[in-house]
Amino acid sequence: MIMDTTSILQYVVILFPLSEIALLVFKRSKEKSSAKGDRGSLVLLWLTIIGSIGVAIFLQWHPSAVFQVPRSIANAIALCFLLGGLVIRWLSIISLGKFFTVDVAVQVQHTLVHSGLYKYVRHPSYTGLLAEFVGLAVYFGTWVSLVVIVIPITSAILYRIRCEEAALLEKFGEQYKEYMTHTKSLIPGIV
Repeated sequence: MIMDTTSILQYVVILFPLSEIALLVFKRSKEKSSAKGDRGSLVLLWLTIIGSIGVAIFLQWHPSAVFQVPRSIANAIALCFLLGGLVIRWLSIISLGKFFTVDVAVQVQHTLVHSGLYKYVRHPSYTGLLAEFVGLAVYFGTWVSLVVIVIPITSAILYRIRCEEAALLEKFGEQYKEYMTHTKSLIPGIV
């Protein structure tokens, strides 16, 4: 039995939040200092995600905001972003291994990882997460969803990156500064 794009997309749309909830439950830092480094960014990110998706769901049926492309094309684009984002996010999480946590925390035995996807960008996990949210916004099928999902969530992730980089600079100092000079934050060679 071969599944069509729409069916695969529906499964991926369900898998995406389930994987994020699993990370939230199972990958929390055990370090007491994580609250200081996190600076409320995890709560801000989740509140922004819930609010943005809620608004997108509420506004998705506004007729003037619907993409003017065939639904099959929008679904294919959404699937590419969602699957691509999931793969990037999980490869980066696997690369970090025990050093990955959902709250900003640098562990005592923490080492700086700059192999795998981290050779190309400093925060590939967030690159993948942003791609997933772009895919979700396209899945909703409106320009409004792109705006109310992508802009606020990107802003929350950028704040989180600042918190994370402050913690990494505190831990690794010049080593992390050097890494920052030759590795972009989210998109290789761009940003």
